[in-house]
Amino acid sequence: MTTASFMIGAFGDEIADDLETQLQVLNELKIPCLELRAAWGVNVLNLSDEQVARVRALCEEHGVTVSALGSPIGKSPIEAPIETEVKNLQRVIEIGRQLGTANIRIFSFHPPGDSATVDYDSYLDSAIDRIGRLVAVAEEEDVTLLLENEKGIVGDTLDRCVKLVEALESEHLVFLWDPANFVQVGEARLTKRGWPLLRDRVGYVHIKDCTLDGTVKAAGEGDGQVPELLTELVRCGYKGMLALEPHLAMAGHSSGFSGPDGMAYAVETLRMVMRDVGAEEVSGF
Repeated sequence: MTTASFMIGAFGDEIADDLETQLQVLNELKIPCLELRAAWGVNVLNLSDEQVARVRALCEEHGVTVSALGSPIGKSPIEAPIETEVKNLQRVIEIGRQLGTANIRIFSFHPPGDSATVDYDSYLDSAIDRIGRLVAVAEEEDVTLLLENEKGIVGDTLDRCVKLVEALESEHLVFLWDPANFVQVGEARLTKRGWPLLRDRVGYVHIKDCTLDGTVKAAGEGDGQVPELLTELVRCGYKGMLALEPHLAMAGHSSGFSGPDGMAYAVETLRMVMRDVGAEEVSGF
């Protein structure tokens, strides 16, 4: 008998810019958790204290929990001063405290140029050092950093993600697995190949899917091996988030959009996959 349980969350700004609309749709879809990336068109990092207070009040009013902050930290040039990102992290930590979450998404920095012309491996040590500075802050402030794989940054391929997390042992840093982002850098059969390498560090999961030709899809409709991933999560007794980031209408560099109907379809397909693999959905831990 499995001890695994899954709570579904969603990026509200994939539904609408207006936060109240985001929360109303989440209520309709029976989604208890909001992954906060933006509200009223403002990135979470740039929210004022007054806006943060309004976010908290609206979430309480709608009975929605902020599960994580989808910050842009680390989606920045690797050659820029790290002090800027340390300062940004400190601000996001304070916002998280006001909203009741200690989970903060980060990335592993953009090398100069593009993947076709730059040796990303040569920037691994620099990325490790920079993320290490962020981890030191997280340890001091008792928060958890969610290191997401993403195309165009050092931690894009399975191999480089493994090297990053192996070099950064800390209970305040977990790996955030995004299937579509792996597929978008050409990783085929990624669950079969990557799960044995990363399973002990996976602490958070984003749900979007993609075909190897680059077409973004709902869960189970692409080459991201989402059913296989959920099967492995069930086997290992995962208790954690599945945060929907479907990008079904638009997939941009820093965000995506699905609209209310797209999000509803993404929720439906995810729940179908969950039923098929025996993944139990819960409303709270």
